[in-house]
Amino acid sequence: MEGKLIILVSPSGGGKSTIAKKLFEDFDSLKFSVSATTRLPRDGEKHGVHYYFLSDAKFDQKIAENEFLEWEKFYGGKRYGTLRSEVDKKLKSGYFILLDVEVKGAVNINDIYGDKCLSIFIQPPSLEVLKQRLESRGTENQKTLALRLERAKEELTYADRFDRVIINDNLDTAYSQVKEAVSGFMNSK
Repeated sequence: MEGKLIILVSPSGGGKSTIAKKLFEDFDSLKFSVSATTRLPRDGEKHGVHYYFLSDAKFDQKIAENEFLEWEKFYGGKRYGTLRSEVDKKLKSGYFILLDVEVKGAVNINDIYGDKCLSIFIQPPSLEVLKQRLESRGTENQKTLALRLERAKEELTYADRFDRVIINDNLDTAYSQVKEAVSGFMNSK
């Protein structure tokens, strides 16, 4: 039996990473797709486990050879992408794959895989709440905070392109809704 894809998307600070972590705790059959990046490894990160760490030239080559399902350039010029081979290998092995990607990439992947894909947009209750969440992290300066909020405004305009939109006003409630959607999708034919 071939596997299926589950895509979680949200603006930075929307709760996507926390929800993804809980999904992995609750679903043994869920696997993570290892992304590629041009950034350097952080302490403890291993090539092929946490990311595929690629040079800019190698990343460019993979773009030219259409090896990415999606890729994006982020703050500081570092690029991240989802390798088609990584996803297809796990799908053919019958795994359910969780992708944590950006909005435009998620739309593209959803278009490619169609019914084999469940896309969930985790939406913050408001931009003001999102701003408070980002500020409470203590990792943003005023410039990056403004950039993230500007990006979030654009990302929110894509919400209607996803299979489900779940408002994360309360993490437990939002997670319960995501878990129910994922469980139903995994158990469907």
